[in-house]
Amino acid sequence: MGQYFEYNPNLKSNIKEIKYDLLGNKLIFNADNGVFSKDRVDFGTNVLLNSLPDFRDKKHLVDVGCGYGVIGICLAKGYPNLAVDMVDINQSAVDLTKENIKRNRVSNAFVYESNLYEYYEKEKIDYKYDVLISNPPIRAGKKIVHDIALLGYDLLADFGEAYFVIQKKQGALSLLKAMEDEYQKAEIINKQNGYLILKGTKMITG
Repeated sequence: MGQYFEYNPNLKSNIKEIKYDLLGNKLIFNADNGVFSKDRVDFGTNVLLNSLPDFRDKKHLVDVGCGYGVIGICLAKGYPNLAVDMVDINQSAVDLTKENIKRNRVSNAFVYESNLYEYYEKEKIDYKYDVLISNPPIRAGKKIVHDIALLGYDLLADFGEAYFVIQKKQGALSLLKAMEDEYQKAEIINKQNGYLILKGTKMITG
């Protein structure tokens, strides 16, 4: 059986409907075999979403490894003035996210199939992000998890913020150390049941 970050066109479909409330909005998502947490919004994503500050003053956000779109769509729905990009390497996840964008009537969210940040040049994105957010694919390995945080630094605007959820036993402190070497500020902003919410802040550069 393939991993949830790998596209498997031969996988039998079994659509599940998932309900989730955030920022006063009731959202419904379709999930399927071959994507992460296909039966419910996972605990880590829930902790992450409920640990975030107010984003009403932000303009651009990217959700990396978006799965079927829970994080990005919830934030796009909650902040209509926030332009949300979502990326995933798994075509099934991208297709589900497109469906879920339409289903939840979100007009300020966009999704791209991409290996990490390859889409940024391909799509000729001409802005930097105020917020980068990810529930990273732990099973893809430490390098991928760290690359999401470290390579994403260059895509952040000055004072841009990066948020990650990761279990302590799955390498949270290692990721925090890597972020401390790249970001001007790296910190733990919440802990719950072994899950850590990490925040990195990019200060003015140059």
